[in-house]
Amino acid sequence: MAERVQQPPAKRLCCRPGYNATCRLQGQRAGGTLCGGPGAAQSGSSKTQSPESLLDTAARKVAEKWPFQMVEERFERIPEPVQRRIVYWSFPRSEREICMYSSFNTEIDENGASAESSDESRLPFRRGIALLESGCVDNVLQVGFHLSGTVTEPATSSEPQLVCSVSVSFDRCKITAVTCGCGNKDIFYCAHIVALSLYRVRKPEHVKLHLPISETLFQMNRDQLQKFAQYLITVHHTEVLPTAQRLADEILLQNSEINQVHGAPDPTAGASVDDENCWHLDEEQVQEQVKLFLSQGGYHGSGKQLNLLFTKVREMLKMRDTNGARMLTLITEQFIGDPRLALWRQQGTTMTDKYRQLWDELGALWMCIVLNPHCKAEQKSSWLRQLRRWNSVDVCPWEDGNHSNELTNLTNALPQGAHGNLDSLSRPHRTVFTRAIEACDLHWQDTHLQHIIAEELYISYCYHNNQDSSLFDTRGWPLWHEYVPTACARVDALRSHGYPREALRLAIAIVNTLRRQQQKQLELFRNHKKELLLKGMTSVTNLEGWVGHPLDPIGMLFSTLIETQRGDEEGVAAFDFSGSVGSTKRTEPLLFPAHRFLEDSESFVALAVETALIGLGQQRVMPDGLYAQEKVCRYEEQLIAKLQEVELDDMLVKIFRKQAICLLEAGPYSGLGELLYRESVPMHTFAKHLFTSLLPHDAELAYKIALRAMRLPVLESSSPSIDLSRPHHIVSVVHNRYPRWFTLSHIESQQGELASTMLTAAKGDARKLETVLESIQKNIHSSSHIFKLAQDAFKIATLMDNLPDITLLKVSLELGLQVMRMTLSTLNWRRREMVRWLVTCATEVGVYALDSIMQSWFTLFTPTEATSVVATTVMSNSTIVRLHLDCHQQELASSARTLALQCTMKDPQNCALSALTLCEKDHIAFETAYQIVLDAATTGMSYTQLFTIARYMEHRGYPMRAYKLAMLAMVHLNLSYNQDTHPAINDVLWACALSHSLGKNELAAVIPLVVKSVKCATVLSDILRRCTLTTPGMVGLHSRRNSGRLMSLDKAPLRQLLDATIGAYINTTHSRLTHISPRHYSEFIEFLSKARETFLMAHDGHIQFTQFIDNLKQIYKGKKKLMMLVRERFG
Repeated sequence: MAERVQQPPAKRLCCRPGYNATCRLQGQRAGGTLCGGPGAAQSGSSKTQSPESLLDTAARKVAEKWPFQMVEERFERIPEPVQRRIVYWSFPRSEREICMYSSFNTEIDENGASAESSDESRLPFRRGIALLESGCVDNVLQVGFHLSGTVTEPATSSEPQLVCSVSVSFDRCKITAVTCGCGNKDIFYCAHIVALSLYRVRKPEHVKLHLPISETLFQMNRDQLQKFAQYLITVHHTEVLPTAQRLADEILLQNSEINQVHGAPDPTAGASVDDENCWHLDEEQVQEQVKLFLSQGGYHGSGKQLNLLFTKVREMLKMRDTNGARMLTLITEQFIGDPRLALWRQQGTTMTDKYRQLWDELGALWMCIVLNPHCKAEQKSSWLRQLRRWNSVDVCPWEDGNHSNELTNLTNALPQGAHGNLDSLSRPHRTVFTRAIEACDLHWQDTHLQHIIAEELYISYCYHNNQDSSLFDTRGWPLWHEYVPTACARVDALRSHGYPREALRLAIAIVNTLRRQQQKQLELFRNHKKELLLKGMTSVTNLEGWVGHPLDPIGMLFSTLIETQRGDEEGVAAFDFSGSVGSTKRTEPLLFPAHRFLEDSESFVALAVETALIGLGQQRVMPDGLYAQEKVCRYEEQLIAKLQEVELDDMLVKIFRKQAICLLEAGPYSGLGELLYRESVPMHTFAKHLFTSLLPHDAELAYKIALRAMRLPVLESSSPSIDLSRPHHIVSVVHNRYPRWFTLSHIESQQGELASTMLTAAKGDARKLETVLESIQKNIHSSSHIFKLAQDAFKIATLMDNLPDITLLKVSLELGLQVMRMTLSTLNWRRREMVRWLVTCATEVGVYALDSIMQSWFTLFTPTEATSVVATTVMSNSTIVRLHLDCHQQELASSARTLALQCTMKDPQNCALSALTLCEKDHIAFETAYQIVLDAATTGMSYTQLFTIARYMEHRGYPMRAYKLAMLAMVHLNLSYNQDTHPAINDVLWACALSHSLGKNELAAVIPLVVKSVKCATVLSDILRRCTLTTPGMVGLHSRRNSGRLMSLDKAPLRQLLDATIGAYINTTHSRLTHISPRHYSEFIEFLSKARETFLMAHDGHIQFTQFIDNLKQIYKGKKKLMMLVRERFG
């Protein structure tokens, strides 16, 4: 808490006209008395306790409720002992509030120690207790409604001793102002204020108590007053002398303002009638801290700090502290002023998920505040104006995060709602404050509602067996028919404002209503089942589902019931619709007599579990918008996590079984019914929990639930029509657009998790495995999720060290085959991994599985996959060893070769080399593959593919076949003059070397192709030199030799190659000179030098080169610098 060094001015003026000194006891004029003086109750340390006196009882009640000014005005004369007891009892007596205002944690035991771990010893409250218990509080003095003292902070290794002057003002058992010299800036009270306050609470008998200073001054005569003033000025002359002189001057001035006022201020005289009675809250520090946390953007634990502030607001509301709404107002102002809101709106980006959740909590808290059952009309009007102002701000976040406008009004289902009939499309967008604004129209004046909340046993026996009653069920127990999220918001409001017993009564009435509604829906569907199934119509119970709703109604009911069972709720004052609230507070857990609320053998846990199952099983439409859809998933998972914490007993198993049957038979009202609307929220996560819970007790029912929940109609090409025939029973969906499900990937993952759970449980049961497999193949549409399921099944089947489960292996294989078919004609980056895995799975299943996938390869694999992965793996040594092949080895190899040849026929470009490799050991198959390559060489194969196969042939010892393929490749090749780094150059050089090695005839045949296909001078010159270095056939394979004479450059075929090379140099030179730049001149000169070497290989090459240079000089004489370099090098 930010402490101010100077005490605020007194709030009211004090005077005593007609003062009668005889009203005071003479013995009490000279000084004060101890707080625990005559008439006080004995301290807790006494061995015996005397009854509280009538004076103390009356004074305590007055001190709690009446401002002291009202007491003075009400009674003309107040005896001094009475004043002292009122002043004494006006100080707070509970440490709980002091703890609440000095730390985030308020869980304290009877000794004032926090229940948290030692990590929180640095909290102000814990430090204040330590200072108090260490004897660091001294000079404690209470003057009227003002407490002061000094608190000494002991020296540490890093900090010197600190002595703090502390003062506290209080009124009606609340601390209203604080001051500390430590200068600490924080939302909460510092440890020194805590220490002084707790000293007064725990040791009142050690605190000297004086009446307000004005009372003491009234007892003085003129001389005493002058002496008092002069001594005061003397002791503090440096601080107060200027002020004293100014006041003296004003008082001596007849017409001064100070003389126009009757009386004088007294900071110790207590509150005036007009003062608001609330605990001191430093508004400036609250605003600064929230602004700081928001500016940190969720880093440095700021999100946690903001959540703790919201928790603090709830604590204040629970204790009915008016600062709860005040603090939330300050927080909201900072949130709505966050500059990031405008930035995000401008950039079109969304806020972070954690920040969005903070806004949700903000809206929920305002909902609790405006639903305060004892809120005054003027206060609610003030909050409504605030909410509307925030709601109108342009950057105020929208409720669903998607700027949609298709949600029902909060009060649509309420007879008391005045705005329920507005057209939803004509309303403005809904912000996080819209529901709180709408809640301002709600009231608590319904007689039936008041009876439900206020009466322990509100039962009407006249309604027994009356099926048409809307107020009571067949047992005579009360029902509450209201829009479920609204009704649950009332429960939240009651709990938040400290009425746990009343919240519980209403929660039970709501749950009983849900139970009855479920039974009626079940009966309705049974009566019209044939008609609905025949027409294939479907519908949903509500556009806004209960699970995932912004108000989280099912989560609220569940928490209320579970925490009641655990005794976590704390009882406070009794509820009274007359507008007054009893002041009795409890610090012990409030235990509810279960028999007054429940049936025999039923528990709050059982009721909570049944409520959760009803809510989770509700058929509801997936909302629009990413955030709203994520909220549906998050709330569902959170509720299921809470369910998983509950240990199942026989009673809960019965409830699970009962609800499972109801959900299966409830038709369009259930997400697990026979009729499912296309855009209904899927039940996969919920069904997985039902399945695992029911499996040990009722396996058949568990599988029925899980198999029914596998549906995902949003991905189906067609969807059922929509039932609009019974609008009085259901809210039907009018629009039928193609949905935008942003969480679809997560939903499909959950669908896969459900299927995997069933596969695991069904291991060893062939019938169930077959059923689960059919469901997967029918309902799962994502190849990646089916592939994961296949992998999971494979792992489960081969998990043990003993023999694998062959049935589950076959399921895994079937799923893998389905993935192959689904991804055959689509791009999938995991496709190669999938193919390899499938072959591995088929290998585990056996020879027949491998043979089967090879026989039907064209429906599963591309030709490339079939040859490079499938056939290659089948014929590998590891597969032969794994399968222990003997008699089947040749059959499997034959199938693989047949597969390879079929693939080569279909895709020779990519499969030929693999086919040749696979067929090496089978002469007929090898020749067939070679012939396929020759047939495809002229049409469908590139020179790169042909060169690769040609090199393979040379490597395998077939040089003539390699030569033939190389010749075919050369036909497709075309190298331009500037492609001197083309990757095919090595293939051309290899082809020429192969031809040269085979003999003159082969070389003579390939050179015309080279001349035709290659225009690059440097490549041609390289080939020419290689041909002139050795004799054709000299380096041929198998030691083949020719005549041993070098080939002449003046005769064919080298003369043709030489002329082509010279011509290429001439053409390349002219091409380069067309766009040459000075920085390439030196490179060009080197190029001409290489050209001259080639020219000189001809008989008249010198003459040709000289003429060539002369032509260049004449044609390009404008390039003077370049031509000068040419003359310097070549003359």
